[in-house]
Amino acid sequence: MLTLLNLLSAVALLIWGTHIVRTGIMRVYGADLRRVLSRSVAKKPMAFMAGIGVTALVQSSNATTLLVTSFVAQELVGLTPALVIILGADVGTALMARILTFDLSWLSPLFIFFGVVFFLGRKQTRAGQLGRASIGLGLILLALQLIVAAATPITQASGVKVIFSSLTGDVMLDALIGAVFAIVSYSSLAAVLITATLTATGVISFKVALCLVIGANLGSGLLAMLNNSTANAAGKRVALGSLLFKFIGSLVVLPFVDVLAVWLHKLPVNDEELVIFFHVFYNLIRCLIMVPFAEPMARLCRRLIREEPESDLRLKPRHLDPSALDTPALALANASRETLRMGDVLDQMLATFTKVIHGEVREDREIRRLDDDVDVLYTAIKLYLAQMPKEDLPEDDSRRWAEIIEMALNLEMAGDILERMSGDVADKSLNARRPFSVDGLNELDALLEQLTSNLRLSLSVFLSQDMTSAKRLRRAKHRFRITNRRYSHKHVDRLHQQNVQSIETSSLHLGLLGDMKRLNSLFCAVAYSVLEQPDDERDEE
Repeated sequence: MLTLLNLLSAVALLIWGTHIVRTGIMRVYGADLRRVLSRSVAKKPMAFMAGIGVTALVQSSNATTLLVTSFVAQELVGLTPALVIILGADVGTALMARILTFDLSWLSPLFIFFGVVFFLGRKQTRAGQLGRASIGLGLILLALQLIVAAATPITQASGVKVIFSSLTGDVMLDALIGAVFAIVSYSSLAAVLITATLTATGVISFKVALCLVIGANLGSGLLAMLNNSTANAAGKRVALGSLLFKFIGSLVVLPFVDVLAVWLHKLPVNDEELVIFFHVFYNLIRCLIMVPFAEPMARLCRRLIREEPESDLRLKPRHLDPSALDTPALALANASRETLRMGDVLDQMLATFTKVIHGEVREDREIRRLDDDVDVLYTAIKLYLAQMPKEDLPEDDSRRWAEIIEMALNLEMAGDILERMSGDVADKSLNARRPFSVDGLNELDALLEQLTSNLRLSLSVFLSQDMTSAKRLRRAKHRFRITNRRYSHKHVDRLHQQNVQSIETSSLHLGLLGDMKRLNSLFCAVAYSVLEQPDDERDEE
């Protein structure tokens, strides 16, 4: 029983080490890896090589699959190049399996020691995150040693020999058991290593080992489907395409397992090494053959998984990818993009409010709907960022985190103000049949035009962090306040002239001017956060 627990803990350590490597690499190079993948989609060979390279860095084809799936879900990458990248990732993880089976035991303590020193000493820096990755590599190498050490006595048990002795005939059953191995261990690498150990000790035949390896690859495809079960239709298609590629490969090679086993056994290599080499070349040949069929597979996946009709017409978050939370730079970029969507909705609200003050009372309902969209996006951004504790972030990321929260809050407050303004105009002017004076209406139009311009400039400043644009936005804020004050004086002049329309709408008109002043302050607040950055950071920019 203790030996079995040792084996399970070793497998768990392997999974944890892979997770730590992925987290460390993604936090340091996540944005670069994302850029590499996004720029490699033009040509299939580049996409294939990008899949191999990224998987070699993050030590997990599942991590690459999650990254690519998030791309497709956000419509940043097409389905066909995404499937090619996934095929490259399968080859990458097979190559890493071969590399990790070399005798690298002496590296494990070095990786862990230096990793801990760098991680604890400079936790929130690039060196600290590379230290995290070094710890993960050390744990992976240690886990592989423990797996072999724990599996060896288990294979000698009479009960285990009886169980595995039944795996001698049905290739489909043997492949299915290999798939179960991969799912239970949450890693096709661990399943292949256990299979190699069982083969070396003579517990299973070489033919059964080949079936288990093929099944383990199929199990990794099933794992991808499970991981993406909550994704949208576009994301599910990537996982389905990967699974179908592996399933087709299994169906093609399984009938020839007997022939392959006899032929490979003639090679002057021991069975354990042969299992690993078969794993590498099976994935390499399968993936290279499948690359030209990526486009037909994409069409099939689109046909099998169709877009679900939207029953809820409210706006939904599009860029808040949970899989990016381990990479602060990517997660903050996602939150920024979603905040820009809030700004786009505010832009629509301003345009719709212009219609309201011109007598289109029905547009007041559209204003309320748009404000609900703003609230939905704000809540989603807030909860997304709450999963990234600010105190654990590097200084630059921490400041950006605060800027996003502040910008999203300001836009949400602006939406509420616009909704109230629209309701006031509808109730006190349109329904009461008290129109604004011609001059007053023209002044409101001019202010709304300036507000729209300032909103768009503020979104640009928020995205680019450009000092020149921030200074221009600050000047635009002051110009708006001057214009607003001048129009207030003009309204009072019309009251002195006994303008009936101005008298009837005076309270509403002055209230709108005050609300517009508050809107302008909310829009332009981002300029001050950019201008208050330290001088050394300004120089870097």
